[in-house]
Amino acid sequence: MQKRTLITIFILIGILISIVFLNKNTSVKEISKTNMYFDTVITITLYDAKESYIDECFQICQTYEKLFHPNLKDSDVSKINQKAGTGEYVSVDRDTLELIETGIRYSKLSNGSFDITLGKLSFLWGFDTFSKTGGKTSLPDESEITSVVSNIGYEQIEIKDQMVRLINKDAKLDLGGIAKGYVADKLKDYLKSKDVKHGIINLGGNILLIGTKPDKSNYHIGIQKPFSSTRDYIRIVDTKDKSIVTSGIYERYYEIDGKIYHHILDAKTGYPVENELASVTIISDKSVDGDALSTLIFTKGLEDGMEIINNTANIEAVFITKKGSVILSQGIKDSEGIISSLSQRH
Repeated sequence: MQKRTLITIFILIGILISIVFLNKNTSVKEISKTNMYFDTVITITLYDAKESYIDECFQICQTYEKLFHPNLKDSDVSKINQKAGTGEYVSVDRDTLELIETGIRYSKLSNGSFDITLGKLSFLWGFDTFSKTGGKTSLPDESEITSVVSNIGYEQIEIKDQMVRLINKDAKLDLGGIAKGYVADKLKDYLKSKDVKHGIINLGGNILLIGTKPDKSNYHIGIQKPFSSTRDYIRIVDTKDKSIVTSGIYERYYEIDGKIYHHILDAKTGYPVENELASVTIISDKSVDGDALSTLIFTKGLEDGMEIINNTANIEAVFITKKGSVILSQGIKDSEGIISSLSQRH
């Protein structure tokens, strides 16, 4: 038999992007709590704030999970998928509608390589966003992939007022590629409404910063070196009040006969994206943008991805190639102090 090794990497605190605390002010009250939603670890850390604010954040996560999780029978996404091809519209929550419209916008921007109707393809590969298994021990059949790809297309989504339907019965909506970022933004909105000025929201490695550190200095966020230990960073992001999101081939994957099959799928080909990149980190104001663009840009590769980033306002990127090269978008190159190596950190 061929040797098949299944490698499942669960997203824990710091696996994609880890927070490096420097010169911590011990006089400031820090509250940090961890919970599990969207089948991922969520940690919220606040400074000089009420513990009840974090508890309320987890309640918000629970509410959104019940709306967006494709495997929960009564979620908005599940209802849309169940009614696919019947011609029936499904009445959805305003947040669900907003998230779907955002997903359509990014699907159009990608020209179809990123698509929020690839739910069946992700499931086929064993990489459906909310799967707890994270992978399979054998490859999908080529004919199955071809069949599933033929039914992918954000054009299958129709919206009427606050109702949504899928025209194609074989299409399946999956908002996992943008849901964590969307929820992170909503958590930040809530916390800022409570006048929280310093904090970190970590949704399975998607980092969203609230203001500065308590001493008014920037946060230092480590970008993981692909396939390394969780404490081995290749670069440090020195910033405040920003979102930092990474997509990489080392997050969820399995290996068969020495070849890695990762979870970043090209909706056009049906196969894991193959290019020179190992990861893409997006630095943005909104986490939903970073969530979508980290995957979208990865599917485009270095050259085309860089062109998109350099022509998009208020978005920056750090590209890491399979050979270990670190390539920065123009905005980072033009600014001092945003990105540093470990040896430059102070």
